[in-house]
Amino acid sequence: MPEQCDPRPYDALLLLSFGGPEGPDDVVPFLENVTRGRGIPRERLKEVGQHYFLFGGVSPINAQNRELLDALRTDFAENGLDLPVYWGNRNWAPYLTDALRTMVHDGHRRIAVLATSAYASYSGCRQYRENLADALAALRAEGLELPQVDKLRHYFNHPGFLRPMTDGVLASLAELPEEVREGAHLAFTTHSIPAAAADSSGTPADHTRGGEGGAYVAQHLDAARVIVDAVRAETGVEHPWRLVYQSRSGAPHIPWLEPDICDHLEEAHAAGVPAVVMAPIGFVSDHMEVRYDLDTEATAKAAELGLPVARSATVGADPRFAAAVRDLLLERAAAERGGTPERCALGALGAGHDLCPVGCCPARTPRPAAAGADWRGPVAEAPA
Repeated sequence: MPEQCDPRPYDALLLLSFGGPEGPDDVVPFLENVTRGRGIPRERLKEVGQHYFLFGGVSPINAQNRELLDALRTDFAENGLDLPVYWGNRNWAPYLTDALRTMVHDGHRRIAVLATSAYASYSGCRQYRENLADALAALRAEGLELPQVDKLRHYFNHPGFLRPMTDGVLASLAELPEEVREGAHLAFTTHSIPAAAADSSGTPADHTRGGEGGAYVAQHLDAARVIVDAVRAETGVEHPWRLVYQSRSGAPHIPWLEPDICDHLEEAHAAGVPAVVMAPIGFVSDHMEVRYDLDTEATAKAAELGLPVARSATVGADPRFAAAVRDLLLERAAAERGGTPERCALGALGAGHDLCPVGCCPARTPRPAAAGADWRGPVAEAPA
């Protein structure tokens, strides 16, 4: 087998995502899954679910994951990579545990995992590792032989992630009226998270205090700078830009990352900014946080202000992103075989770690998390 197409020791890839409802009757049960253990009343969940009901109770994320699944399988086949691809979700069908069970029954014992979250954070990385640990524990309780699972590295700065994003920004600039295009500001958006969680994101060496945001903020800023530089190289224009946030869902008294996109639009308009491109670099696909918080809420705010806006595309199932996943898989496979593969990364931060170290994106209450240096098996206790 040619080295460049050799997936060994892996015998399958698992696409691991968040999941979403696919009809009105799914919305509240889905939200109960998302908020399990937080004691949120069902009536409150119905109120939260209004965003989904505006779209017929259907989140676009599952359909977009199916498109990505097809894109991965097509890319693998066209490039001679003979590796099956499965899909499992954290919060809705197809569930992660069911997907892993199927993979075990199909004979797979060494599984690479791609999470649909590009950046370091508890909810975007370690929580997926905890989900993997929970699923493995469930399979062990059923008496099944457990596979080894390895989570692929963060890909926020991989060319196959950033170049489609750059093209999306360029296309959005072209959509703006010519008279405001050159002066347009770029608002790079991502999911707001508690400031304390941001400060403890990434490896212990990345952790900060005082709201600097740890690896979560640093990685987004690095990705944004790459895109800004690429846009300048293409257009000759240095567009002002800022990292802003959206989709806050926590208690008002807990500090979360700011500014919110709608607040930013108000500030930009007050400062005389002629137009804004909203670039959702924190998201892999156009799921509910993009369709509602940007396409609905933020766009309505801009219309209220009389501020021209355009929203750029996420990578979704772009063939370049599918190729990036193949690259990440083969890179990790070569490293597992003892090689020193080239690790593609743009920007200043370089390629991330393959194995999350102890203390990486810690949870408030320690729990076992698979595919990291602190993993000692599905029934092991997490380190204090």
